[in-house]
Amino acid sequence: MKLSRLKWIMGVLVIALLASCNYNSNRMLRTPKDYNFDTPPTDRNPLYVLAVSDVIEFRLYTNDGTSLVDFTAIEGAGAGIARQQANQVQYLIDYDGFCKLPIVGRVELRGKTLREAEKFLEELYAKYYIKPFVVVRVQNRRVTVFTGGGGSGKVVPLANENVTLIEALGLAGGLTNDSKAKRIKVVRGDLSNPQVFLFDLSTIDGLKTVDFPLQANDIIYVEFRNNIVREAIRDIAPIVSLITSTLTLIIVIDRLSNE
Repeated sequence: MKLSRLKWIMGVLVIALLASCNYNSNRMLRTPKDYNFDTPPTDRNPLYVLAVSDVIEFRLYTNDGTSLVDFTAIEGAGAGIARQQANQVQYLIDYDGFCKLPIVGRVELRGKTLREAEKFLEELYAKYYIKPFVVVRVQNRRVTVFTGGGGSGKVVPLANENVTLIEALGLAGGLTNDSKAKRIKVVRGDLSNPQVFLFDLSTIDGLKTVDFPLQANDIIYVEFRNNIVREAIRDIAPIVSLITSTLTLIIVIDRLSNE
């Protein structure tokens, strides 16, 4: 076999190798080196604002809370129900911000805090009940956590009003061996123009900055360390196998043609 032909074949395989490399292709939410991160909020008790697709648990009492109104026994009360369990009826805030509730029908709740929504509904139900007392709770508050490397990700429900970043990381299983504790991003708000906060948990002093409650739909992303050797081996292993197989086949064909 001529040397020039071998060089040509090797050149083609090297080009294929370079084209197939996908180094760091699994990295998400990258920011430029000079990215201006937002300042973390200092408010330790932020008020949750109701939004589209929230599922709320809605309870109505009369006489300032002495007796519970059973909406499941009211004809037509099933309209607008998202989920119904024993002693618990939940309703969905629709795409337009309105929620269909028994008796009062569709009312707009988007943009209201929980207390504002409770007061608003108490005024509406005051037309039908004596001294109504309303309790509203959001049942599907959650954050998404990516703990760095390995394709790990988890949706963490916010069972309490004041779940902090450190608690959410714990609920998601903590950091991995590849995680960068000094590069933890929190993405918040409208994804077309989000706020992005950066936290450093590599030292004990970092705890002073992460003790703030999370909000529903926050995205927590922990950057991961580059393992160049491992990723390079992973990417080139199929190509090396292809090169070896191709060269073996060429050598066999060449020997057979010379016999």
